[in-house]
Amino acid sequence: MSSSNWIADFLSRLSTDITVAEIDTASATLWQIKSHAWQQFAELAVQQNLRWAAGWAEQVDNRFLINACFEKQGEYILLRTIIDDSNPELPSQATVYPAANRSERHTQDMFGIKFVGHPDNRRWTRHQAWIEKNYPLRKDFPVQGTPVGITPPDMHYPFIKSHGAGVYEIPVGPVHAGIIEPGHFRFQAVGELILNLEERLGYVHKGIEKIAEGREPESLARLAGRVSGDTTVGHCWAACRAMEQAAGVIIPPRAALIRGILAERERIANHMGDIGAICNDVAFVFAQMQFTRLRELWLRTNATVFGHRLLMDKIVPGGVACDLSDESCALIKKEITELRKELAEVILALDLNSSLEDRLYTAGFLSEQTAAAFGTLGYVGRASGQDKDVRRDTPYAPYDQVTVKVALETQGDIASRLWVRYKEIKAALRLIEDFIDRLVAGELRSEWRTPAAGSEALGIVEGWRGEIISYIRFDADNKIARFYPRDPSQLNWPALEKLVLNNIVPDFPVCNKSLNGSYSGNDL
Repeated sequence: MSSSNWIADFLSRLSTDITVAEIDTASATLWQIKSHAWQQFAELAVQQNLRWAAGWAEQVDNRFLINACFEKQGEYILLRTIIDDSNPELPSQATVYPAANRSERHTQDMFGIKFVGHPDNRRWTRHQAWIEKNYPLRKDFPVQGTPVGITPPDMHYPFIKSHGAGVYEIPVGPVHAGIIEPGHFRFQAVGELILNLEERLGYVHKGIEKIAEGREPESLARLAGRVSGDTTVGHCWAACRAMEQAAGVIIPPRAALIRGILAERERIANHMGDIGAICNDVAFVFAQMQFTRLRELWLRTNATVFGHRLLMDKIVPGGVACDLSDESCALIKKEITELRKELAEVILALDLNSSLEDRLYTAGFLSEQTAAAFGTLGYVGRASGQDKDVRRDTPYAPYDQVTVKVALETQGDIASRLWVRYKEIKAALRLIEDFIDRLVAGELRSEWRTPAAGSEALGIVEGWRGEIISYIRFDADNKIARFYPRDPSQLNWPALEKLVLNNIVPDFPVCNKSLNGSYSGNDL
């Protein structure tokens, strides 16, 4: 990656005790610094308006590699420091970047690394499944764990307490009335007014990072597609991009266009489902039924054309596992024409509904400043003025061939998050048509090249919830040494705790749905 003007300027501002070893790597520039400068780097980075995007760790022999990913103007910096495993401590970047808070807590729980000065060092991923001093992502921890019967209930997590006349507490979850995954929400309220909300996630911990170790690329791609089932295309694409860049594999043009079609179909399906669900949470059932019907028809076309309603396992290392016939292209275009007509009619019913406006406008407000501090992504960030989209800012095939129109709102309320979704549907429909028109005959998959041991890369794509970052490092013999997928929800979930403040308790469901974080994508 070539250094831009801001990177050169940033390097010139580093103090004399922050020395950077610059190493070229795929997708990002890798900067390695001394551990004592870890927090100092973050302080300078926030002054220069770098966005904190992801953080993870890795054990190599008797050392820990601590990584943080920063972004500005579409360029990514992979920051790394190395610490010894005998006394694993590091200054916290969460004191500077609120977005780093839960990531550092996850690293603390999984590796036993202490982040000195962390503003909230309570356990996060560790419920009661592991005994003290057992760290599941260390190399000496067995993949099957050390189960000792039934996991005890996590009854004593130290939630923040509120006191005062009329203040009461409402526990919600972790088991919910519907079929959604588990998550616990602890409210403090006075009357119906929400004073504080605290989330407790991690109930669906799947061991993704651990069971990725030792897999070959094909198997890793299948696993990545199951990080979050509603984002199977996005996560699989990000993981495959990382592996392909580490291996020096360039996918065929036809495969890239089909990947784009798959990703935009996934975006449209989920946005239609979300718009309907937001309306349902304020009792506008008519709209929910219409959007559910339209989404179902869209998913049936997925099954007809690609063989899977949710498009699982259609992206593979080196390309795609599916093709598009002329008849299928004609069917998709016909469906787009019909969907545009139906959407125009249904959206008019939303736009003219004053009762709906009363429930959505000004509710669940997230300011631009708070959205930026937490690094919010996708429709959550773009509804609060965060003008970022990987497809436009760091274009990759096939988006480097087209103009990506990014929907943006600044009101930061539930209505804004709904309208951003609708605008993204319209833009995605145009992209699908454009990609189909650009299809030419060609291969669907490039021949795989076994990467050298130690090869690493970031795969960065714009999923339907926002930017997805996947880190891959290869071991010898084509095996995966480290896989870390950062779902957009990991950065969006904390924003829910802020946007519900001063709303009433009955509005929490619609506030939550307007964000729609993935439990599974958060709970690796």
